[in-house]
Amino acid sequence: MKKIILSISLSFLYSTIVTAQKSELKTALFDGVVVSGYVDDGAFLNFTGPNIKFQCDNSTYMVGMLPSLRFKEDEGMTKNSFVSPALGLGVTYTYKFFAIQLPLYYNGKTSVENGEWNIGIGVGLKLNQVFNGKN
Repeated sequence: MKKIILSISLSFLYSTIVTAQKSELKTALFDGVVVSGYVDDGAFLNFTGPNIKFQCDNSTYMVGMLPSLRFKEDEGMTKNSFVSPALGLGVTYTYKFFAIQLPLYYNGKTSVENGEWNIGIGVGLKLNQVFNGKN
């Protein structure tokens, strides 16, 4: 899995460097990116929050916070809600209106499990480019 993620990241990086004409580093509070994906035996729906982004033509790399809704059904006698809010952090790559993301979420310590970070993967859309008709 790590080799697949690394090869995808390197191919996106290569395509961005080869075609880059103008690049810039910015900060943003919200970029209009909505992503759904899989993490820790459950699903998530998140939106890019405060981030630092590097933009080259149609490609954008973002590192930032990810306000999210996590969907996961607990097994056992005591259960959490199926839908719960969460704040993750991660890396998002967008090309035109398409987005791919590697989020990290923390599951806190309980009486039976230690706390741990979980990595996921997700795909989504950059809404401002979808609705404005930009390519």
